[in-house]
Amino acid sequence: MAHQSELIARDIHAYLKQQEEKGMLRFITCGSVDDGKSTLIGRLLWDSKMIFEDQLTALEADSRRVGTQGQNIDYALLLDGLEAEREQGITIDVAYRFFSTDKRKFIVADTPGHEQYTRNMVTGASNAQVAVILVDARKGVLTQTRRHSYLTSLVGIRHVVLAINKMDLVDYREQRFNEILREYQGFAASLGFEEIRPIPISALNGDNVIAASPATPWYQGPSLMEYLENVQVADNAQGNPFRMRVQWVNRPDLDFRGFCGTIAAGVIHPGDPVVVTSSGQKSRVARIVTMDGDLARAVAGQAVTLTLEDEIDISRGETLAAPQERPHFEDHFEAKLVWLHEEALVPGRDYLLKAGASLSPARIEELRFKVNVNSLQQESGNSLALNEIGVCRLRAAKPVSFDSYRENRATGSFILIDRVTNATVGAGMIHQPLRSSRQGWPEIEINREARAALKNQKAKVLWFDNRLDPQLPSLVEKRLHSLGRHSMPLVSQGAGEESLAETASLLYNAGLIVLVQGGEIGADHLRSRFAPGDFTEIRGAAPENVSDHDNVVTIDNQATPTEQAEHLVRSLDL
Repeated sequence: MAHQSELIARDIHAYLKQQEEKGMLRFITCGSVDDGKSTLIGRLLWDSKMIFEDQLTALEADSRRVGTQGQNIDYALLLDGLEAEREQGITIDVAYRFFSTDKRKFIVADTPGHEQYTRNMVTGASNAQVAVILVDARKGVLTQTRRHSYLTSLVGIRHVVLAINKMDLVDYREQRFNEILREYQGFAASLGFEEIRPIPISALNGDNVIAASPATPWYQGPSLMEYLENVQVADNAQGNPFRMRVQWVNRPDLDFRGFCGTIAAGVIHPGDPVVVTSSGQKSRVARIVTMDGDLARAVAGQAVTLTLEDEIDISRGETLAAPQERPHFEDHFEAKLVWLHEEALVPGRDYLLKAGASLSPARIEELRFKVNVNSLQQESGNSLALNEIGVCRLRAAKPVSFDSYRENRATGSFILIDRVTNATVGAGMIHQPLRSSRQGWPEIEINREARAALKNQKAKVLWFDNRLDPQLPSLVEKRLHSLGRHSMPLVSQGAGEESLAETASLLYNAGLIVLVQGGEIGADHLRSRFAPGDFTEIRGAAPENVSDHDNVVTIDNQATPTEQAEHLVRSLDL
């Protein structure tokens, strides 16, 4: 390793002890494409001399082969390890690097700047305490700068370094630095950052990265490294009530049963009381077990195994908490959601919600509004596309233990998983619980509306004229299924008018959308059985006569059955 502390040669044990006792800071670099994020981290690693000799040799060879700096070192290649990253000169995956100075240890995440890889940026930011947001001094504040700043505030980072990079390309002009700073401060005023530290830098030349640069005599603040070494980041995790999500129940033999997990908040000692949030069962901690022996005390961030004084039922995914300050345990809550998948979010569709080791089916009941990352204004919408952000109301199939994300990042976050593809489609941060279905259930009136509301729809009966294409009811059912709606096609098959009408009534009262293929049963025979507005006749017509009135929808006879189905679902707002 190029960097050496003199202490290593004199006393290796003292050096290791010193490293163990240093504080740790996790930070990310983010911003738009080509703002110099990878180059900055490469420069930090280079100047702090935390690069192994073989890495130096490889970096010099790579710089000559694929670098963008002529015969000079291309520091970005220290981070951009994927072949695709080197070919395109951009960061795609999140790259984590560790380095240390005499004052502090650091884990830095280099996150992609391209909008396409916003999901990777969110992943990198989720554990960070400080964000270094880079801005190209030539281009100023861009859309991605705003997007990443908003996401940074969303995941709870409160300390931001506004690193205005490539100052060498604007002749280190103070006026340009102040212009960008004013624009950014105007945008970020409502994001809730505790501190925005502006620093003019040139990552390529090292200006104000490790030490103050003579090229910017008008700047009297700290260099980037000085700031990172000294910034005081409040860690509230240990001061919060005890939380631990059980990741594994360890039972190697009949004499030992321990509950393994990482402490998400608080401090725990042998003898402390704990409660299982799902069942309310209480016990006391008997031992805190680790590979290095039992502990007298464990704090937030430590991975431990707890044994309890009593044999109580605890499974993987359960949460152990302080009895007097329990987390919420609800199935209905509101959260901010970052959508991470090419297939858009569809309210009413079922997903899997994963919070810690807990997995539960969940449905997005309502998209309250979307957030415009440029203006930070709320906008209405029916779905969230890739990289869009919105506030949603979700209902899980079973209650989930959680805290507000603002109070506890570890227990206030979750991801959504597509049930079919198993892809991670969204990342959520919980605001608050809503009225739970567990509360006051004896008073709930169970009727058609309640059953339909559970399916996030309105019960309806659609009667299809038998002169329409026979595929049409089936296509409508498929379209409704893709939207998460519950429907049932109904064909007489010689059962007779009355029997068919009775069946339609039963399905309707169950809260379903009933698709009746006309034929033996006429519309007049059915209409009077259903509430006004819940029965609709579907008939064909010439294009000039297509209409929608008096519970009769006429559709274009010349359109394809698929087009007719799409038109019906849209026009009836099913």
